[in-house]
Amino acid sequence: MENETVKADYPLLSGIDSPADLRRLPVDELPKVCAELRSFLINSLASHPGHFASSMGAVELTVALHYVFNTPYDRIVWDVGHQAYGHKLLTGRRDRFETNRTLGGLSGFPNPKESEYDTFTAGHASNSISAALGMAVASSLRKDVPPRHVVAVIGDASISGGLAFEGLNNAANSNSNLLIILNDNDMSIDRPVGSLNTYLAHLTASKAYNNLRYRFSRFLRRHKLVTDSGKGMIMRFNNSLKSLLTKQQNIFEGLNIRYFGPFDGHDLQTVVSVLEDIKDLPGPRILHLRTIKGKGYEPAEKDPSTWHAPGRFDVGTGEILKDGAGRPPKYQQVFGDTLVELARFNDRIVGVTAAMLSGTSMNRLQQVFPERTFDVGISEGHAVTFAGGLAKEGMKPYVAIYSSFMQRAFDHIIHDVAIEGLPVVFCLDRAGLVGEDGATHHGVFDLSYLRAIPGMTIASPRNLDYLRHLMLTAQDFDGPIAIRYPRGRAEESVKEPMRTLPIGKGEKLRDGNDIAVLSTGPITSEVTEAIKRAEKELDIRVAHYDMIFVKPLDAEIVSEIAEKGCPVITVEDGISEGGLGSAVTEMLSDLGSAQHIRRLGVPDRFISQGTPAQLHHLCGFDADGIFQAIKESYIKTQTDSTPTE
Repeated sequence: MENETVKADYPLLSGIDSPADLRRLPVDELPKVCAELRSFLINSLASHPGHFASSMGAVELTVALHYVFNTPYDRIVWDVGHQAYGHKLLTGRRDRFETNRTLGGLSGFPNPKESEYDTFTAGHASNSISAALGMAVASSLRKDVPPRHVVAVIGDASISGGLAFEGLNNAANSNSNLLIILNDNDMSIDRPVGSLNTYLAHLTASKAYNNLRYRFSRFLRRHKLVTDSGKGMIMRFNNSLKSLLTKQQNIFEGLNIRYFGPFDGHDLQTVVSVLEDIKDLPGPRILHLRTIKGKGYEPAEKDPSTWHAPGRFDVGTGEILKDGAGRPPKYQQVFGDTLVELARFNDRIVGVTAAMLSGTSMNRLQQVFPERTFDVGISEGHAVTFAGGLAKEGMKPYVAIYSSFMQRAFDHIIHDVAIEGLPVVFCLDRAGLVGEDGATHHGVFDLSYLRAIPGMTIASPRNLDYLRHLMLTAQDFDGPIAIRYPRGRAEESVKEPMRTLPIGKGEKLRDGNDIAVLSTGPITSEVTEAIKRAEKELDIRVAHYDMIFVKPLDAEIVSEIAEKGCPVITVEDGISEGGLGSAVTEMLSDLGSAQHIRRLGVPDRFISQGTPAQLHHLCGFDADGIFQAIKESYIKTQTDSTPTE
C-alpha cells in the first residue's frame, strides 16, 4: 500500500513503526489500533494471500502483548506463526507487508533472520513452550537486569502436541518466570480433536478466585510467611482446595503451573489489565484466553477452516476467487478420491492423519467411511506408531502427513514400523519445494532421511496416473512404503485405469547415448522439456529414465547406463545430499563406473519462500537449468575426448 493511503486509512497504525510507538498511546486508543490492524489485514490479504483467520483472531492479544511487554528486550515466542501477521505489522514491517510470502520478501512465519522481534523460528507446531523455557532459564542464569520477561503464545491445537506437554512438564519443575498464553479458538486448520480440546472447552475459573489468590500470595510474601522453597506446598494446598470447592480438576495447576482464566481474548482492556497484574509473578504461569478465529470478518468467523488460508478473495462479498476452473485437479484431491475408491473394495484400509483432514483430502474418506478415518491431532509421532499398531493387527493404514511434518516422526518410522517391517503406507503430501510457506514447510528432506532406513520402499509419481498406480501397488505391498507427491495441481488429469507397478522398477521414457538423465517425481516434465530443447539445439540424443522408485533403485537401468559410459545427470525435487543422485552415484561406484555424474536438486542450504517455479529456477532444476546441465556435460565430454598434440 502507498504511504499516503496508509496514513489516510490507518491514522494510528501508520504512526506505529515499532512497539515503542504503540506503548506511547493511551490504553483507550488501543481498540482503534485493533480495528485498523484488522482492516489492513483484510485489504492486504485479499490480493496478497496468506494465513488469514488465525491472525484476525489474535489481533487484541498481539496488541496487548506489545503494549504490556518491553519487546524486543522481552521475548514473545509464537507457536506455528499462523497468527503473527499483526505482530509483523507492529514491528516495522507494515510498509513491506505486501511482499509477504514472495521471493525476496517477508517470510510468512516469524523468522529471526528477518527481525529481532521474531525471537525463534516458527512454522511447526508445539515448540514455543520449550523454546521460551530455554530463553527464560538462560535469562535467569545470566541474571539479566532488568529481569527479562519471556512469553510463549500457543494455540489450543498446538498445546495437544507431545513436545508441548514435555515443555509444560519441564516448566513446572523449573524456577523460571515463564508466561504461557493459551490462545484458545477451538480451531486448528480443521476442528481440533482429542480429550484435551474437550477439556479446554469446559475449563472455567473464577475471576474473583484468581484475584483473591493473587492478593493472598502477595500478603504472605510481604510478611515473609512463605518462601520460594515453601511455594510449591502452598500451591498444592490451594489447588486441592479449589478442586474441592469447584468440583473441577485443572490439569495445569495439577502440574504446579499457576492458571489464570479463561478470559475473553477480544476484551482488550481486560487482557492488558490481566497481563499487567501477572507479568511479574514468580514461577511458571498460564493465561487462558478464548478467541474467535477469523474475528472481525464475518465469512471467516462462519467458516474458519476454509478461511485459514483462503487465497485471494473479494473483500465486499467475501467470495473466494477460485483459479482452478477447467484445470487438472490437485494431487491431494486425487489421493483422497483414490483412497476412497480403494477402501470401497478393501475393508482393511484405514486412513490416518495429523490435524490435516482437509489439507490432505483425507476428509473425503471420512465422509464415506468415518469409522475408518482417524485424525489424531497435531501428533505426527503418535500417528505413525498408531498406524504401526493398526498394521500389526491386520489393517492397512494409509498415513497422510505433509513431508515436512513427517520429519517429526522419524524415530517412530524406524522403531515402530520399519524394524518390524509393518505394511504402513506413508503418503507424503507437499513433497519438494512447496512455495510460499518457505523453509519450514519445504518437503525436501524425505528422500534422504527415509532412504537411510532399512527395508523402506520410496516412490514418487510423475503424474496423477502414477499416483493412483502407486496407491494400488501399496495396497498389497507387505512392508513400509512411502509415496511422495507435490503440493498443487498436476499438469494433466487422470487418463489411465489403475494398475499395479513392479516394485523397484523404473521406466525408460526416451533412448539416447550422448547423455543419460534420471529423474523422479513430477519434475520429470521439466526434464522432458529440457531434453527436447537439447536435442534440437545441440543435435544430440539424450536418454531419459523415470526411476519411480528411489529405493529400491532399478539396478537394470543403472547397469544399462554404466554400459553406455555417457555422462549422467540426476534430477530430483529434494535435497541433493542423500537422495536419488546419491543413490545413483553409489550404485555406479559399486559397478566400477567412472562416469561423470551431475546431481541436480535442492542445494545444501535452506530455501526461502517464492513460487515453486521461481524456486526450481533458483535451485537450477527447472527446464532451463536442466538444459544448461545437459549442455555443459556434453561440452565437457567433447572437450575431454579431443586428442591433444
